[in-house]
Amino acid sequence: MRAISRIFWTFLAVLFLIEAWLWEKLEPVVAAVVRAIPLARVKAAIAAGVNALPPFAVLFVFLIPVVVLFPFKLAAIWLLSEGHFILAIGVYVLAKLVGVGVAAFLFETCKPKLLQMRWFAALYEWVRGVWVWAHRLVDPIKARIRRWMARLRSKARAGFARRFGRVRRWMRRRRGAPSQSP
Repeated sequence: MRAISRIFWTFLAVLFLIEAWLWEKLEPVVAAVVRAIPLARVKAAIAAGVNALPPFAVLFVFLIPVVVLFPFKLAAIWLLSEGHFILAIGVYVLAKLVGVGVAAFLFETCKPKLLQMRWFAALYEWVRGVWVWAHRLVDPIKARIRRWMARLRSKARAGFARRFGRVRRWMRRRRGAPSQSP
């Protein structure tokens, strides 16, 4: 039972870290896209609107990407039911990436207001604690996988070099050239 519990918690930690990684990597991309949009007045108006809202109302700003992207997720489910697996996965992944990226951008914009609410600040610190816990759980596993992959690469390189050397010596013998051993 302990092994199953450990697998379950490790799986949840990995999912959490994947979401956190997406959040971290997509926020700058979305920010760059927003910076590239030549609508300075619109962006300034949105930022001013968010700043004018009370902290509790800022929570509703996060519903915008959820509402906008929900039909795409439903479309992915419909595509899946129709047997278009690759297209369904593509639509879902795209909706997920856009949703996480926009949410990350919105969070950075709204973070000062949100942290004014005591319960949200406590939730934010709890999530940061979960992030630390997930890393403590997953990092040793990642280190073992990296060591294992390094050993595999080393063996593969050695095997490739040995086979390449044999082919090279064979080709030299066929041409009648003197063999040179490394």
